[in-house]
Amino acid sequence: MRNAPAIDAATLSTLLNELRLPAIKVLWPDFAERADKEGWPAARFLSVIAEHELAERDRRRIERHLAEARLPPGKTLESFDFDAVPMVSKAQVMAIAAGDSWLAKGANILLFGPPGGGKSHLAAAIGLALIENGWRVLFMRTTELVQKLQVARRELQLESAIAKLDKFDLLILDDLAYVTKDQAETSVLFELISARYERRSIMITANQPFGEWNRVFPDPAMTLAAVDRLVHHATIFEMNVESYRRRSAMEAKRQRGRPASFATMRNAAEIDAARQSEPNEALAALPRRNCSRIFNRCLT
Repeated sequence: MRNAPAIDAATLSTLLNELRLPAIKVLWPDFAERADKEGWPAARFLSVIAEHELAERDRRRIERHLAEARLPPGKTLESFDFDAVPMVSKAQVMAIAAGDSWLAKGANILLFGPPGGGKSHLAAAIGLALIENGWRVLFMRTTELVQKLQVARRELQLESAIAKLDKFDLLILDDLAYVTKDQAETSVLFELISARYERRSIMITANQPFGEWNRVFPDPAMTLAAVDRLVHHATIFEMNVESYRRRSAMEAKRQRGRPASFATMRNAAEIDAARQSEPNEALAALPRRNCSRIFNRCLT
C-alpha cells in the first residue's frame, strides 16, 4: 500500500496526457496538497484547477494567433499618439477594438491619409487588441497578398486560397494604393473582396481616396463594385495629418539647434564665465567667432 500514491499519481499523469490537460498535469500536486491542508471540498479543488487549465489554453491560443497574424512589432493602442490625429476618436477606436458586433456582421474599416500619418500603426494596434479579445487576424501588405493570389489563380487554386483566408475574422490589407493594375490580373483582389462581403471583415489602409482606385482594378466598373462592397458596412477614418516621420525629423533638427546642449567644452566654460558678469556684458565676454556660432545654431 505504501506505493499506492505513487502509482495513482503516475496513472493520473497518463490520463491527463490522454485528456490533453497539460496545465492540470503540472499544477494538481501543489493544489492537492493545499486542498488537503485547508480542507477544500472536492468541488472547489476541481474548479480551481479547471480555471487554471482554461487560462493556460487562452494564453496558448493568443500566442498561436499572434504568431500567425504577422503583425508589425511594437504597434499598440497604448503607443498610438491620438493627440497627433485629433480627427480619430479614441473612444470609438477602443469600442472597435472589442470587436463584438462589427466583426460578427462582417463589417469593414477603411483608413485613409497621407504616408506617415499612423494608418498602419492604428490598424496593427486594433488587430493586436482583437487577438487579445479572442479574434483571429491576419496583417499583410496588399501587394504581397495579391501576388500570392495571382500564383493561386495560375495554379487553379484561387477559390481554395480565398477559402483558407476565411479562418481569419479580420483581414488587414496594408497600403492598398500601392497595388497597380499593371501587375498582372489584380482582379484577384476584387474576387477576395467579393468573397468576404458581409461574411468576413476587411480593414484597408490607403493613401489615395476612392477616386484614385481606378489605378488598382482593371476597369472602372470593377472599381465601383469593389468600393460599393467595402463601404456598405464600413467605418471610415480620414487621417489627414502631417507625416509622423517628418514631424520626428523636424523635432530632431530643432533639438540639434539648441546651443546649451551642444556647445563645445570650451564654449561652455566661456559661457559660465560670462554669466558671472552683468547681463549686458555676457555676450561681450564671448569671442566674436563663438558668439556668431551660437546665434547661427539658434536660428537653425
